[in-house]
Amino acid sequence: MSGLVHQTNSVAANVSMAQDTFRIRLQSPDLASCIRPGQFVMLRLPGATDPLLGRPFALYDTALDAQGQAVAIDIVYLVVGKLTSRLAKLRPGDAVEVWGPLGNGFPELTGIEHVALVAGGIGQTPFLAYVRELLGERGYGGKPARRAVQRASLFYGMRTAAFAAGVEEFRAAGAEVHLATDDGSLGFHGFVTQLVETQQKPQHLIGCGPEPMMKALARLAERWGIPCHLSLETPMACGVGICFSCVTKVRTADGWDYRRVCVEGPIFDAATLAWDEGAPPSPAALHGNQ
Repeated sequence: MSGLVHQTNSVAANVSMAQDTFRIRLQSPDLASCIRPGQFVMLRLPGATDPLLGRPFALYDTALDAQGQAVAIDIVYLVVGKLTSRLAKLRPGDAVEVWGPLGNGFPELTGIEHVALVAGGIGQTPFLAYVRELLGERGYGGKPARRAVQRASLFYGMRTAAFAAGVEEFRAAGAEVHLATDDGSLGFHGFVTQLVETQQKPQHLIGCGPEPMMKALARLAERWGIPCHLSLETPMACGVGICFSCVTKVRTADGWDYRRVCVEGPIFDAATLAWDEGAPPSPAALHGNQ
């Protein structure tokens, strides 16, 4: 895979951001210099057999040195299982095995007045670097900074206020931040997609979060008649398209077929997704996509 970096990197920092939510910084100039917003990396603990396989994590941002060069990547994660529980215990100087950058990244937008980024749960994690790129604050993947939109709004929904992570960083990056909680403890009381509907229609929607939220966002975009791209949160085993454990359904001229989220995604045009379509194609059709 062209441009793939596979290294064991040193932890530079690992800090708490919110309840059960941490940001880990991995020292990797090779990876930091080429990764783009919307792409992801696979992480695993060197020499570990439980868990044996890596896990996918979206790029949160890159860190710069005194000369303005990208030298490290930041990953924000929620502690939900074995690997994330062990990640939370790592300290500076510990090692993490990393491979990436993986996936296709967010679309490059031009001539857009207002883009809305809609996050549910831990779904805000791919958006900070993208906000900075869209507003021309930073360039990524070797590209210079270029302002692509006039306004970027973050609509961020979570269970309760204790899980709000990175809100001030988004504001500092120039995003207009709108918050929603299931219990009403912070911001709008209700689903984040309901909050989006109370606002002025943007020119483009970008979403990441639980599947029901993204389905609702896709339906809203269709009703509004605007483009929508979604970053799918799909379990993966390899991250490089070999194992076919992360397939999702997409519409085709003949009905629908599978696409690998790690290779053809994780960013998909919402209009192409076919979450609820019929029975699966034959195994021969599935593996014909290789």
